[in-house]
Amino acid sequence: MKERWIYGFHAIRARLRSAPGSVKEVWVDEGRQDARMRDLLALMSSIGLTVRTADGGRLDKMVGGARHQGVVAKVEPVAMARTLDEVMERIEGAPLVVVLDGVTDPHNLGAVLRSADAFGAHAVIAPKDKAVGLNATVEKVACGAAETVPYLMVTNLARSLDELKEHRVWTVAADASADKTIAQMDAKSGIAWVLGAEGAGLRQLTRKTCDETARIPIGGSVESLNVSVSAAICLYESARQRG
Repeated sequence: MKERWIYGFHAIRARLRSAPGSVKEVWVDEGRQDARMRDLLALMSSIGLTVRTADGGRLDKMVGGARHQGVVAKVEPVAMARTLDEVMERIEGAPLVVVLDGVTDPHNLGAVLRSADAFGAHAVIAPKDKAVGLNATVEKVACGAAETVPYLMVTNLARSLDELKEHRVWTVAADASADKTIAQMDAKSGIAWVLGAEGAGLRQLTRKTCDETARIPIGGSVESLNVSVSAAICLYESARQRG
C-alpha cells in the first residue's frame, strides 16, 4: 500500500499515539491557533515531528476538499493482521467479528470500525467487490479505530464465512424477519455478526451460508436501522453477555 493522506484531529492524534513512526508529513492551517491546535502541536513536538504550515486552500487540495479541520498528514500503512488466519492466531478467548456485505458508504464503515474497537471486536470483514475500502473519510469517522481493528477485504465472502466456522465461530445474520432476537444468541462463544447494507440487505448466498439468523427488536414506525447502528447494537449485546 502507498502513502496516503489522513485528516482531522481524531484520526491524526490516534495515528500519532498508535504508530508515530508511520507519520511522514504533517501540515496545519497557519491561521488556526486555538487550544485544540496547540495541544496537537505539543504532541507532535514531543515525538520530534516537524510541522509544516499552509493556508486552508492548499490543505483543501491535499485532501480533495474534505473537512480537514486545519490539519492533514501523510502516513504509511500500519502493519496489522492481513488474513483471517492471522487474525484468528492472535485472538485470546472467544472471537468476536463483524462481517459487512455490500457496505459502500465510508461514513458507515468508519462508524462500524469505531464500534468494533469500543466493544472489543477482533476484525471487520467485507468483500472486495461492492464494498468501500479504507480511505481518509473512513479514518476520520473511525476516530483512530482504523488503526486498531483489522479490516479484511476478501475475494469470496461465503468462503470466509466457512473459514470462520472452521475456527468455531458461529455466524449470525442480522435479519428483521428472524424468529429469534440477538439476545437469544450465545455471544459468549465465538460469534460473527453478519450485516448487509441498508436497503439492499444481505445477499442471498451470504444469508444462506450463515448458521443462524437473528433480529434486533425495534418498535416505532421505522422498518430497519442504519448498518452502523445495527453493528453497534450487536456488538454491545456481545459485550453485555461477556460481562
